[in-house]
Amino acid sequence: MAILTDRIFQAAKLEVRLYQRVKADKKAMSQAAGVVLLSSVAAGLGTITRAGFGGVVPGTITALIRWCLWAFLTYQIGTRLLPEARTKADIGQFARTVGFSAAPGLIRVFGILSPAAEMVFLVADMWMLVAMVIAVRQALDYVWTARAVGVCVPGWIVNMLIGFLFYA
Repeated sequence: MAILTDRIFQAAKLEVRLYQRVKADKKAMSQAAGVVLLSSVAAGLGTITRAGFGGVVPGTITALIRWCLWAFLTYQIGTRLLPEARTKADIGQFARTVGFSAAPGLIRVFGILSPAAEMVFLVADMWMLVAMVIAVRQALDYVWTARAVGVCVPGWIVNMLIGFLFYA
């Protein structure tokens, strides 16, 4: 558990080396999935101030679907539309790496306590975008960060639009 906790904090601190390590660590898949699930649960709990306790499960499921769709779109764009010559499209490496980019989403649980839950979610979403850019750059062996930004932003916009539709 200490290793997972350390990795979550490193991912949230945007440490490039962490993303490189989990890309290479085939045993980190369950940890990456756990980070995505925990981040989604945090989002569900963070909706209590807006949706009450009845919103926890739908909020969790919606957050999980949004993240999975974002990751899927990012993978497709990054490997089919904007790959670099050195891009290696190993789905396992990609999933492990971007799974940890969900770590900043854990702060969404603070939406419970905050009258400004929307601000907590916005900060988490922006932080997760930056983490996803770092993760994608590592996972797809990109040289330029700008390419990773171009790969991540379209899926992030879809993610935000879905979030707006469900929470507006």
